[in-house]
Amino acid sequence: MSARRYVVGVSGSAGSLQALRHAALLARSEGAVLVPVLAWTPPGGDQADRHYPSPELRRVWQQAAWGRLWRAIELALGGPPADVAFSPEVIRGEAGHVLTDVAAEPGDVLVIGAGRRGSMRRLLACHVSRYCVGHASCPVVAVPPSPLEEELHGLHGWMLRHRMHPEDAGLSAADA
Repeated sequence: MSARRYVVGVSGSAGSLQALRHAALLARSEGAVLVPVLAWTPPGGDQADRHYPSPELRRVWQQAAWGRLWRAIELALGGPPADVAFSPEVIRGEAGHVLTDVAAEPGDVLVIGAGRRGSMRRLLACHVSRYCVGHASCPVVAVPPSPLEEELHGLHGWMLRHRMHPEDAGLSAADA
């Protein structure tokens, strides 16, 4: 798959950071442009903003969105990559709509985090990735969560986080 641009949805979640790292690798290997996109909506939604419009608040919210995007880029890549053409975007709107609109040019590939696996998780979230897969006009790469992230969730993750060690109970290893 030879792409001109890799558009990647970034929210700051662990899954989106994994998707950003993967998209950077793909863009680097193909000499394509990396386009990290963060979609944002005003607190309270667009309806609240329409009822009580404030250009100053919109500016503050957009600056905060840029801050979240740069923080995610720093966490995932250590900063803007020097060896890849880089074009970050912050766009107001619902994430699924924004991502499919941005990734609509010929040669685009949309990269998204697939979210955690599990029936409850699928019921409660992943609506952005499902929307993108169903509505994108370009190929979509859904990046699965890292094995470490998978291990830290669910019953197994709960047991790892709450495991007692002998020293926690005031016992030495010889007493246990």
